[in-house]
Amino acid sequence: MSPLLSIASEDVASSAEFRHLSTIPGIAVDLRYAGPNNFVGRDLYSPYDCAWLHVEAAAALENAVAWLMRQAPGHTLLVLDALRPQRVQEQLWDALAGTGLQMYLANPARGSIHSYGMALDVTILDPQGAELDMGTGFDDMTDLSHPALEEGFIAAGRLRQAQLDNRRLLRGAMFAAGFQGINTEWWHFDCGDRDRVRAGFKRVL
Repeated sequence: MSPLLSIASEDVASSAEFRHLSTIPGIAVDLRYAGPNNFVGRDLYSPYDCAWLHVEAAAALENAVAWLMRQAPGHTLLVLDALRPQRVQEQLWDALAGTGLQMYLANPARGSIHSYGMALDVTILDPQGAELDMGTGFDDMTDLSHPALEEGFIAAGRLRQAQLDNRRLLRGAMFAAGFQGINTEWWHFDCGDRDRVRAGFKRVL
């Protein structure tokens, strides 16, 4: 990896290429890897503050917030993960070694789009501040989390229409802002083309 296309975690705060989540109005933040509420069961981010996005993704998130405010007043986007340094991606990859579940992670050798500050894990809070029912929780590593399989789950009674509608509301906000989803996680969205990001953006180490 070229040093010109990487940046240390401790240098993110002083870089003009990144923007802190606290500067984005209208969102809520609960970074799951900054505490024990994740599949590894421990804080993976300290001592670094990982509440950052690349400025391009931050601007797109603002557009998603505006769309949601128009379409579902009172609802709020909840950011579950944003910038995820390369060293954390490696820890997650290693934690799933031998489980058959590494398909849910980008191989750190290639690089997660999270590590460029260009991906988000996100859900929606209702007007009372409760997470909308999406049929599974965040980081649920089963096929029920797969957007590509939703219609079959509706037909089989494994996913309710209201849960699918909630997922579609989330996708509506993110797609309208230029994000792209993936087939295996309803909560994950990339900002723009992955190849472009990997080729031209700095990876946070």
